[in-house]
Amino acid sequence: MFLKVLILILYFALLVGIGLSCRKHSTDVNGFVLGGRSVGPWLTAFAYGTSYFSAVVFVGYAGQFGWKYGMAATWAGIGNAIIGSLLAWVVLGRRTRIMTQHLNSATMPQFFGERFQSPALKIVASVIIFIFLIPYTASLYNGLSRLFGMAFDIDYSVCIVLMAALTAIYVIAGGYMATAINDFIQGLIMLVGIVVIIAAVLNSKGGFMAAYEGLAEVVDTSVSDTPGVFASFLGPDPLNLFFVVILTSLGTWGLPQMVQKFYAIKDESAIQKGTIISTLFALVVSGGCYFLGGFGRLFSDEVDVAASGYDSIVPTMLSHLSPFLIALVVILVLSASMSTLSSLVIASSSTLTIDFLKDNIIKKMSEKTQLLYIRVLILVFIAISAVIALVQYKSSVTFIAQLMGISWGALAGSFLAPFLYSLYWKGTTKAACWVSFIWGSCLMIVEMVVPSVLPAILRSPINAGAVAMLGGLVIVPVVSLITPKPDAKHTDECFACYEKDTVVSQKTALGK
Repeated sequence: MFLKVLILILYFALLVGIGLSCRKHSTDVNGFVLGGRSVGPWLTAFAYGTSYFSAVVFVGYAGQFGWKYGMAATWAGIGNAIIGSLLAWVVLGRRTRIMTQHLNSATMPQFFGERFQSPALKIVASVIIFIFLIPYTASLYNGLSRLFGMAFDIDYSVCIVLMAALTAIYVIAGGYMATAINDFIQGLIMLVGIVVIIAAVLNSKGGFMAAYEGLAEVVDTSVSDTPGVFASFLGPDPLNLFFVVILTSLGTWGLPQMVQKFYAIKDESAIQKGTIISTLFALVVSGGCYFLGGFGRLFSDEVDVAASGYDSIVPTMLSHLSPFLIALVVILVLSASMSTLSSLVIASSSTLTIDFLKDNIIKKMSEKTQLLYIRVLILVFIAISAVIALVQYKSSVTFIAQLMGISWGALAGSFLAPFLYSLYWKGTTKAACWVSFIWGSCLMIVEMVVPSVLPAILRSPINAGAVAMLGGLVIVPVVSLITPKPDAKHTDECFACYEKDTVVSQKTALGK
């Protein structure tokens, strides 16, 4: 216990120290929210990766989907690396950085407002973000509490207060730059930790081959009668596995806290390096989490899923590790959760201040006042999500994956398609944005409140969220083709940023 506590104290001191040392970078809104748009490739890539993967993935998704699909769950990690990281950087990275700077937008709602000359779009987008980021944040606390309870045997409320207070201190003090530097440190811990933990867990079952053979012998007739299905290529339910891959991979393209990382990229070199770093990071961390979760059924004699839920699977797998490894696990999941939480609160508070309060509720909002409101709202957002996490813990919504599915489905279902098309297609209309907002948010609200009215396959936040994203990719172009065209002059001005001549070195592009 002394070793565990000592490691935690040193870790917390490092995070707070970095937050306080980065105060000089957060003296204005641009510096606090985007780090002055001067963040290099390593910090940006790790900020992207650590915001992507949290306790939701390590505890909730790895446990639930590893149990359901066995080794095939690893496909979700591969999808996260290829679709959620590699393609996201290639397709969105450069264009997002260029157009958002051209339109002087620091948030996703501000981008929609400037791109379509619509203050109403900006306000509604900010409200959607604030509402639907809260369930995601609540799920972060839940996943962390499971591991803290296993490692320290302390009350759940203590975990929430500790994590919330420490995150608030370094985010409020240092803003985006403090978050990015801490994300880098937390990312290194995640990379080392997941590799060590996988090796330790597999070793406890006789090594990889012995564990794999044991998994091939597992039979659950309630899922499938096929022998060895949990050790197979596609698992017992390929269709629902496909929805998991779509939700967890394509979803990053429309999440404001993820896309906002591209706003802060320093230069072209940072995009190229960041793409590679982010992809490799996702492959190790996410692929490793789902790979580990795939062996969950080997511990079926120690965990009662029906009684304690899927969220207890991974903590059970780790409960027999040495004290040092358990401390490493706690630091790993704490790192993942706090880095994601910091991104969520910056995205939510800056959006509500810049896009909702400024010029709408409070006229002539100075730079100093904006910073004050952003910092206050960070506290408010953390407090609300912490309270919801406590209520959720005692309610019928017990699975982390469901909370994340609702949040990701609503946000990416609303924003992914209009944001993507707005970067590439001049024909995207304001009406198409409105329809996409309504489609994504309303579908997830219906699934959450009255799922019985939906087809059977959509009575799951995971499946409904994936359909919300894919549906938006069809809805936006169709609605854009049948609604009034946007103002040609304004649209040309928005896209003019892509046509500017830039002098580059010969190693980047061949001369004439």
